[in-house]
Amino acid sequence: MASSATSSILRASRPAFRQAFRQQTPFRSQQFYQGGRRWQSSEAGAQQQQAQSWFKKAWESEVGIKTVHFWAPVMKWCLVIAGIADMARPAEKLSFTQNFALTCTGLIWTRWCMIIKPKNILLATVNFFLAMVGIVQLTRIGLYESSKKSAGEAVADVKEEVKHNVKAVKEIKS
Repeated sequence: MASSATSSILRASRPAFRQAFRQQTPFRSQQFYQGGRRWQSSEAGAQQQQAQSWFKKAWESEVGIKTVHFWAPVMKWCLVIAGIADMARPAEKLSFTQNFALTCTGLIWTRWCMIIKPKNILLATVNFFLAMVGIVQLTRIGLYESSKKSAGEAVADVKEEVKHNVKAVKEIKS
């Protein structure tokens, strides 16, 4: 019996508590609801967006400067630059497996960047260039491998080089 009396008293006093709470929190009623976006017209929102600087837009974007969505692609450009630098190396010193892995990574992630939300165009761009550099390097490796002599001729050339090197070492020692 005591619990029903208590609950009916509490139910009856709820409106009074609510009114007292609203009067004690002016921040919520004045600043948030009246000054916040809730009461802005679409014109005011458009003017505010136009007034923002480029840096502020980049900072507050879903893929902005303060997120990993920006810094991961920036760091991945190092792989693209390294791939471009490898174009100065001879094709016989390039690794097929490494360049194949970079090509596959670039192709897969370029596609994936168009599917995920938010779409990350910066990451898609770096992956596209990574795939292109990988394809160029794989082409260079393929052309080099196809231009090599047959296996029997290559073994004979290696034997000849070894004989020549042995003779040169013997002459130096004598």
